[in-house]
Amino acid sequence: MNNFTGIVDLFPGDKGWHYVGVPTEVSRPLEHLADRGLIAITATIGESSWPTSFLPQGDGTHFLALPAKVRKAEGLHLGDLVTASFETRVR
Repeated sequence: MNNFTGIVDLFPGDKGWHYVGVPTEVSRPLEHLADRGLIAITATIGESSWPTSFLPQGDGTHFLALPAKVRKAEGLHLGDLVTASFETRVR
């Protein structure tokens, strides 16, 4: 399993998503797996695992969206340092 660490951030605007940026050294080697920019993974933070994707930000970088159920279960808040583990999966 691969992992990376980042800060929980929030997209601006009403109902902006909580997310953690994926370092380019993590996402770039996986770009050959992308479908319309999405890189299918199974993410794990703490005890929470869920099928998701690294999502493109439009500037060549990716992010991992943090669903409310995961933030609640893992006690994550804006500005927290979080380590995410992941495995790629076939779409």
